Amino acid sequence: MDELDRFSSERESEIERLCNNNHQDFVSSVNQLLNVRRGTVDLTEEILKLNQSIQKSTDKLVEQKKALVDSRDVRQNIDEATQALRLCLEVLGLANRVGDLLKQKKHYAALRTLDELQNVHLKEVMQYDVADMIQKSVPAMQGMVKEAVMTDLNSWLYRIRESSVLLGQVAFDQTELRRRRQKERIEKSPYLRSFKLNSAIELVLDEREEFDVLDNENVNIDFTPLFECLHIHEALGERDEFRVTYANVRRQQKELLLSGSLTLSNEDISNLNKLLEDICGFAIIERATMKKTISFRSAVDVDELWDSMCKKAINIITPALDNITQADALLRIKNVLALFIQTMDSWDYSVEALDSFLLVLFEKYSQRLKMEFSADFKEIVTSDDYMPMPINSLEEYDNVVNVSWYKPDKERDQLEFPIVLPFSQMYPLCCIDIRNFLNKYYFFSDEYFTHQSAIDEELRSSLDELLCSQVCTSLVERLTAKYLGQIVQILINLEQFEYACHELEMLLAEARQSNHGGSISLKATERFRSEKKTAEKRIFELVNSKIDDLVETAEYDWMATKKLEEPSEYLQQMTLWMRNIMSSTLLGLPTDIKGFIYFDALSHIATSILALPMSDSVKKINKNAVAALDMDIRYLMEFVDSLNEPLLPTIFEELRQTIDLLQSDNAEEFYSIDTRMRRYASVNPINGPVLLEKLVIGSAPVSRLARFRQGG
Repeated sequence: MDELDRFSSERESEIERLCNNNHQDFVSSVNQLLNVRRGTVDLTEEILKLNQSIQKSTDKLVEQKKALVDSRDVRQNIDEATQALRLCLEVLGLANRVGDLLKQKKHYAALRTLDELQNVHLKEVMQYDVADMIQKSVPAMQGMVKEAVMTDLNSWLYRIRESSVLLGQVAFDQTELRRRRQKERIEKSPYLRSFKLNSAIELVLDEREEFDVLDNENVNIDFTPLFECLHIHEALGERDEFRVTYANVRRQQKELLLSGSLTLSNEDISNLNKLLEDICGFAIIERATMKKTISFRSAVDVDELWDSMCKKAINIITPALDNITQADALLRIKNVLALFIQTMDSWDYSVEALDSFLLVLFEKYSQRLKMEFSADFKEIVTSDDYMPMPINSLEEYDNVVNVSWYKPDKERDQLEFPIVLPFSQMYPLCCIDIRNFLNKYYFFSDEYFTHQSAIDEELRSSLDELLCSQVCTSLVERLTAKYLGQIVQILINLEQFEYACHELEMLLAEARQSNHGGSISLKATERFRSEKKTAEKRIFELVNSKIDDLVETAEYDWMATKKLEEPSEYLQQMTLWMRNIMSSTLLGLPTDIKGFIYFDALSHIATSILALPMSDSVKKINKNAVAALDMDIRYLMEFVDSLNEPLLPTIFEELRQTIDLLQSDNAEEFYSIDTRMRRYASVNPINGPVLLEKLVIGSAPVSRLARFRQGG
């Protein structure tokens, strides 16, 4: 407005100046100026109105600006509250996610979420009470994670406990498959026979056969729950506590596994299979756990657990063996144990305790075998007919010869059937039992047995015991029989068994599985040889008894009035009997034994005949009686000559010279030492004078005995 006034004044001055020059123009200008002034007044009024209007608008604007400022503060507060709520919601969301992850069995993810919540997100909202509440609940949530993972682990432990038997079965089957593969390799290359299962060579050869016992079509052991649980406890800093807890749980499971008793029978040993399969599965999981983790299951812990399992298993199995009365059942038990041992050996477990237990089992097996075969041998010996064994065909002959230790006199193609073998039926039957006995002993060492020397020594001892106590003793007990044929057959059988023992000694030396060299000697060999002498003596007794019986029937007339024209009846019966037994009963005896029997029998005959005139009941003898004795002696000499045995005639030298002395016309020659040594050297120096004293020449006996004694 000031500017307008000034402007107006200037214009008025200018107008006045101009008007002085141009009045008209001035008047016009004044008119125009008045018009302008009116316009100015109008404009001023409008400006005032506008100013008032602007003033009103400014007031509103101030109010609105103030409201805007207030709105911006609220907005900022809202934004800050929204951010705080968002952060809190994230914290709460993560806290809730922990629970969701636990429900989904994502334990490690839950623990990671909890760690992220605690170390990242909670720090952003620590000024709020909710953060403090969640912070205080973190240990509880960690406990929930640990509890959840332990629950899953316990479920896993239960599942693998239930799967142990199946895992053991698969492991046993795999070991049996490896056995078959190794046998096939040995058949192709016998050099591999010395390399047993689990040896370095066998393991190398079997490398191409890939098979995972823990992961296959039959069983799948997933260690994820264990790894997750271990990882969780490592994250929580509780690895050592978890390791101790896990060890205690496995120890409790082991005790539960071996808490019961075991029942076995001759027909059913399936309980043993299940027990060993269970132990096998348990131990495999332990070894696998040790290999799949680092510093979690130590080798010392696992081996201690294994040793305690072995000890407890042996304590369970041992009393159950008392119910086993058959060797075959013990052999099946050994085979199961051997499969178990080989399987565990392949997993690097020590099997020394089990090896020692196999030795105990072998001792029981040996005892059962001896009991069974003792009964068999006794039955064979008692039921034998003790007659030479007839053979009707070549096939039957081959069967007998193949099972017996027998050296035939003729070649196989020279035989004409039927034939009779020297031994009785008991011999080949015993040979069959002996071979079965040997085989069953060596069956025990099949596949696996580390105490080979024990088998060799026990087999030798047991075989000796059976042959001596059962076979030889039983045969000797039957020597009391009075049937000569049975005694002869027993002697022949003893001869065959002695030969069999020699063969067995060589067979045992060849089959010996231990590395000890040298020959093997059976006491039974000497026992059979010794008892042959007993049988020979018994034959001598029976033959001599028969001779005595026949000699007792002799009816010599020592003062006969005439000479006899035929040998004595008893002597004819005696030679007939001798011929019969020589051609039948004694025919099968070995030549040397027959020679001894003949020699002893004829010696006894000679002694018995000489004893007849020496009897105290015979007071006198005449020449006719001497002639009868001479005829009998000649008859015996003819019989002996027919035997074609060069040494047998010498048996009758004393009897012959004694008869010659009694028939001599000059009996005085006997009292001359030179003549006696030349002609009567075999005559007993006492018996000769006694018989001469009894000899009657003419009507009176010649009394020379006293003179002989005085002269002698």
